[in-house]
Amino acid sequence: MLSPFLRTDIAPFVALAQAEEWICGRWEFEFLLQQFPQGCLVLRVEGVAVGYITSVRHGNSGWIGNLLVREEARRRGVGRLLMEGALAALLADGVETVWLTASAKGAGLYEKLGFAPIDSINRWVGEGRGHSVTAPARADLEAVRKVDRAGWGDRRTDLLETACARGVLHGGVDSFLCCQPWKEGTQLGPWGALAAAQAEALLDTALAGLSGTAFLDVPARNVSAAALLTRRGFAIKGTNILMFLGVVPQYEPERIYALASMGSMG
Repeated sequence: MLSPFLRTDIAPFVALAQAEEWICGRWEFEFLLQQFPQGCLVLRVEGVAVGYITSVRHGNSGWIGNLLVREEARRRGVGRLLMEGALAALLADGVETVWLTASAKGAGLYEKLGFAPIDSINRWVGEGRGHSVTAPARADLEAVRKVDRAGWGDRRTDLLETACARGVLHGGVDSFLCCQPWKEGTQLGPWGALAAAQAEALLDTALAGLSGTAFLDVPARNVSAAALLTRRGFAIKGTNILMFLGVVPQYEPERIYALASMGSMG
């Protein structure tokens, strides 16, 4: 039966996710459980967790992520039960549009539940340059919210504040870029800009202060981002499908240069 995702579930989930080569950490589950606990669920069989899912609300929209089923329990309807539970929680809370990213293998399940593709999300990987110690230009969080809303069509204040607080935030004219630390390297994102030239200047500043691997998730429909990252030596290492259910979102991917999280909450 479905039951609440507990803080004691975080460690086993992270271990299982890392075995699947997901990039995730405890901080994001703490955030999700604080923001939208009713949409974070576990399916237990005889007291043992066999599947997990999380979701979160941003204004009029919501995001479903971290759907993970133990290998021995797959193809038994566990994923669908978890999805239905998370969807019910979001819709009951008044969410109009629900987002998620899906692998090509998992997209069929989501389509059966009413989701439709709107874009692809490409995982880009490159390297920092590590030759600068210049302090980043200060970014105003209200400006960050404005630029982010231009891309996603919704206010995502809590997510932006949490993501930006755990990283280094670079600000520019109608643009921002946050560099978040992970043990696997540095995530570039959230990253938004109203013009390509603004995005390019921030990327160069950020890369100058980074050493080692840098990675980010980027809407495929942002062709300016793809061209910029290619010029800076980045390459695509994976692709997922961006899907939505409900009201068609005011989605402008040319404003979105990188997602705020590695797939779990937008």
